[in-house]
Amino acid sequence: LGAIHGGRDATASQHEDSSDAELADDIRYLRKTWSRIKEASVRLPPMSLLHQDLNLLQRVLRDLVGEGTQSIRIDSKEQFALLMTFGQEYMPAAVPKLQHYRGERPIFDLFAIDEEIARALGRRVDLKSGGYLIVDQTEALTTVDVNTGGYVGARNFDDTIFKTNLEAAQQIARQLRLRNLGGIIIVDFIDMVRDDHQAEVLSEFKRQLGRDRVKTMAGGFSQLGLVEMTRKRTRESLAHMLCESCPVCQGKGHVKTVRSVCYEVLREILREARQFNPREFRIVASPKVVEMFLDEESQHLAGLSDFIKKPISLQAETAMAQEQYDIVLL
Repeated sequence: LGAIHGGRDATASQHEDSSDAELADDIRYLRKTWSRIKEASVRLPPMSLLHQDLNLLQRVLRDLVGEGTQSIRIDSKEQFALLMTFGQEYMPAAVPKLQHYRGERPIFDLFAIDEEIARALGRRVDLKSGGYLIVDQTEALTTVDVNTGGYVGARNFDDTIFKTNLEAAQQIARQLRLRNLGGIIIVDFIDMVRDDHQAEVLSEFKRQLGRDRVKTMAGGFSQLGLVEMTRKRTRESLAHMLCESCPVCQGKGHVKTVRSVCYEVLREILREARQFNPREFRIVASPKVVEMFLDEESQHLAGLSDFIKKPISLQAETAMAQEQYDIVLL
């Protein structure tokens, strides 16, 4: 595991905005790699491995490290030696930046990496000004909503909105890189009355997007006050790589209320009673659903039992989620 400090947010993919120096570095790397493959093809016996893709750390060194990178700290002695060898051959300018971290404290704890990952996966991102962002990622697009948070009074409200939007413009561009969000992105800045404030916020937003090595395109403010933009998809987003759909809500982000589940159970029993003729119906459900049947929905349960002329019993199952239930025919 390693930590990179002061480096550019980037991906391995290049685009038409790449500088001549970046293209020259890429050409040098590819030529050297091809030269090694040709030399090995002559020297090594048949069935020998001529080339294999770089591991994660080597790709990070090749693709993310640039002039702005201050240091690269690696806490593995073996990986440090591997990167030193790779750097000396392909990226000699990066070798002085490589440092072997020997501290007792885990490197992820030292630089609060886990906390940063948690923030990058969170829906809410707090701003220093007191405002916050709400980031919602869907299959079709990503929306970012900017909110002021605390209200400072009518006289300074325009300035508060302006400063919050400026800070949000910087943070949104950073979050897009951290989360690797791609596709269509809709940003809802706080409504601004003054045209010069709108122009400055949009200029700052585009300037921050310009730091992204992944291709981005942003338009102006729409009639509804929204900024539409796109960011090229390069790989899965951080959330898709590190997370999976919730087994309870199946990725919806919400579950049915206990009362809704109770009514669904009653309807299912009525359907079952028209098809089958058991001695008894037993409801196996979560403790909250059973508790509501025993309390607030007890009259409806008793009324259904009288209507179908069959007893209905209850069984609480702690392992069941709120929406889960079974109707057992006894």
